[in-house]
Amino acid sequence: MVEQKEAPRSRVEATYKAREVEGVLDLYFFRPIGFRLAQFFERLKMTPASVTWLAGLFGVVAGHLYYYRDLRINIVGMAFHVCANALDNADGQLARLTHRVSREGRIIDSIADHLGFLSIYVHLTLRYFAEGSSPAICLLALAAAISHALQGAAADYYRSTYLYFVTNRARLRLDSASALRSDYQKLSWRSEPWNKFLLALYLNFTRQQEMLAPHLKKLRDTTSQLFHGEIPSWLRTRYRNLVSPTFRWWRLLMTNTRMLVLFALLFIGQPIYYFWFEFIPLNLLFVYLIIRQENMSESLLEVAVKWRDAA
Repeated sequence: MVEQKEAPRSRVEATYKAREVEGVLDLYFFRPIGFRLAQFFERLKMTPASVTWLAGLFGVVAGHLYYYRDLRINIVGMAFHVCANALDNADGQLARLTHRVSREGRIIDSIADHLGFLSIYVHLTLRYFAEGSSPAICLLALAAAISHALQGAAADYYRSTYLYFVTNRARLRLDSASALRSDYQKLSWRSEPWNKFLLALYLNFTRQQEMLAPHLKKLRDTTSQLFHGEIPSWLRTRYRNLVSPTFRWWRLLMTNTRMLVLFALLFIGQPIYYFWFEFIPLNLLFVYLIIRQENMSESLLEVAVKWRDAA
């Protein structure tokens, strides 16, 4: 059976991770803007990492501006928040545009994202403290923040696995905790403290992902050994058919949904419900998707093992 060739892509689409994993707001707003920004930063000879830190700075400022119970200031914060998201798109697009995609860039991008949302959680909590709320708000905010971190880690893990299995681009390197641990042990705190620190963060992040999705980890490990990164067309098609329908739900656990819900709650002056939104409905969706994806991974693993035994 002859594999279908990918349709020619525009230059902006060539900077996507893959069209099917992008949200509607990304495709029609953030990615086009991010591409223009990436072209601008390319002319300035800025590195993707410097754009990432700029995005993180905008996110931190946005969080601070949500502290004030003044809608006009909050709207300025929303503008900073949108700029942070646009820059967060631009850094990856710049990396792909200039062929400078790296593990270090991926780690720094994750740190900047976490700093932005940490600022939001901290300043919303302080906002309610200033209004005389109970200290219990800290527990609610912490539970929401932990939920956010776990949801984001799982969504990133499933998205990167989808790109590995389905896209026809140059094979991605799938990082595992065991391989990262080996790389981490080779680095010295004395001679390479920054790189070792970044790798320590990434190792912890990857461990969380593998703990959340053990069947998917086993599927990744098994297929990597069997096919050495060259996924056969029959497995690629089966994986796409099973997993693609779930991405409309995984997108709800990504940045844009949280941003839009937070904006709506700020407009009505009730951002505390953002914590409840994160903690209850998004966690329920998260658990459902984890169970569904793990069942699919187990099914695909059985198929791959049967293929190995029959080969």
